[in-house]
Amino acid sequence: MSPNLLLAFLPTFFFVSITPGMCMTLSMTLGMTIGVRRTLWMMAGELIGVALVAIAAAVGVAAVMLHYPLLFKVVKYAGGAYLLYLGVQMWRAKGKLAMTLDGNKPAASRRQLASQGFVTAIANPKGWAFMISLLPPFIDASRALGSQLTMLVGIILCTEFSCLMLYAAGGKSLGRVLGRGNNLMLLNRIAGTLMMGVGLWLALG
Repeated sequence: MSPNLLLAFLPTFFFVSITPGMCMTLSMTLGMTIGVRRTLWMMAGELIGVALVAIAAAVGVAAVMLHYPLLFKVVKYAGGAYLLYLGVQMWRAKGKLAMTLDGNKPAASRRQLASQGFVTAIANPKGWAFMISLLPPFIDASRALGSQLTMLVGIILCTEFSCLMLYAAGGKSLGRVLGRGNNLMLLNRIAGTLMMGVGLWLALG
């Protein structure tokens, strides 16, 4: 990959990734309620989704997908409805993601957390459109596509993971402040509201 293009891509994608969005809000919300360590499973699913979107955008599949919005509508409405349901449960201090004083509450499975991240990443039409507009200018047509794409996707995933970790850690810190005694209900309602917001954002965005 051209060094000049690489140096331009690094700060560009960092500022794009660090900007609050669906996945970052989800990471912060889960960091508040289940901690950074368990949120890593959501991140794993999200990163797989981001990688698929980036690769598809680079090879032109995303351009075709965006011409068939019905496919996106089905996926994003279903994903948005699920996140909205989880948000309502958290707001009511119910469900597997809500915080309670009772440590015997069953926790969300790793698969459920990973699925949340994956669906949120691939069901966002704006994410697809962004990758289509961002990646092509940083690909040098005179060089091998495979090696360039590998480097770009690697940078994207490392940057995205770092930003997800920052948001999850920030959410955990906020959770520690609010998660004491009478503040527990407030924490669940804040987290539930954020989760519902992500669900509406995904479904209506």
